[in-house]
Amino acid sequence: MIRTALTDLLGVDHPVVGFNRSPGVVAGVTNAGGFGVLAATAYTPEELDAQLTWIEQQVDGRPYGVDLLVPEKFATGDPDDLVASLRAQIPAEHIEFVEKLLAEYGVPQGATRSPQTDELAVALNPDGAAALLDVAFSHRISLVANALGTPPPNLVERAHRAGVVVGSLVGQRKHAVRQLESGVDLLVAQGTEAGGHTGTIATTVLTPEIVDLAGDRPVLAAGGIASGRQMAAALALGAAGVWCGSLWLSSHEDITPLPVKEKFLAAASSDTLRSPTRTGKPARQLRSAWHDAWERPGSPGPLPMPLQPMLVSEAWERIDAAAEQGHEGATALESFFIGQVVGSFTGLRPAAEITRQLVADCERRLGALSALTSPTDEGARA
Repeated sequence: MIRTALTDLLGVDHPVVGFNRSPGVVAGVTNAGGFGVLAATAYTPEELDAQLTWIEQQVDGRPYGVDLLVPEKFATGDPDDLVASLRAQIPAEHIEFVEKLLAEYGVPQGATRSPQTDELAVALNPDGAAALLDVAFSHRISLVANALGTPPPNLVERAHRAGVVVGSLVGQRKHAVRQLESGVDLLVAQGTEAGGHTGTIATTVLTPEIVDLAGDRPVLAAGGIASGRQMAAALALGAAGVWCGSLWLSSHEDITPLPVKEKFLAAASSDTLRSPTRTGKPARQLRSAWHDAWERPGSPGPLPMPLQPMLVSEAWERIDAAAEQGHEGATALESFFIGQVVGSFTGLRPAAEITRQLVADCERRLGALSALTSPTDEGARA
């Protein structure tokens, strides 16, 4: 067993946090002795309530958490009709560009646009996140994390009143300073290797910087961690544990469509890029024909959050649906958020098995490293 400030803080056996939008992954990691965190922004408030209820039924009182995206910079609209006012801000040239791109690759029309699609995009602002937080705090969560920007003061205060740990993901030293001043209990140093929204600093550079800054508050390393050796390296850098996201995309429980997972299994570590074309903020994902098109001359360029996800969410629904039917054009466009560790994927496994293997390999590596510093017989006699 590896005991750190994280295991003491969260009451878990292993200093492994498993972040994923799939409740099955969250439950699998938690039941294996780690700490599962659900990506709450992937759900409406009603869906989130159902997912958290299901997780609690599976984990039998073991701790778990939720993660939200609450950006500091975002487009705003009329609070009385937020969806319509935001959608009115999307330029016609952007709508035309997306439609032409789908037509170029022969992606068929989908079903009628679901109001839920816009509801999820609108949640990417403080008002939308507030509704999700209300749901989260009605459950037995042990941690709430914010992945974009400093958490609102009322979030930190509310969490602390409820005895819930507050964590925040940071990509630069200046971000960590603001987070610590806001009163967070835990920092996640997320390097550029990570999937999703990342900065440009590598994990091995960023982690010790944030550890030195954080004092007695635990720091987790994130980005480029998918093996026990990489976990051991994070602990050597001073981290109290690891926050893994991309790793679980190689699990059976993860809900990412199979055509995307097949592309992951065939990908190299160099096949990712940071692009704002899905969310409006730079996020690492698997490069595909989608990104090539947005980089061509004549592209209108991405919109700010949440306008960009409102623009492209229906397109991604059509791409996913067509790719699952084997559509060649949709498969060429198909992608998802993934870190550079994608190149190490060799197959799909249960999330609990991945967790236990990660920890076991880390323990073996730490033991091997410890042996490197053992005194020699001659030194011991001296």
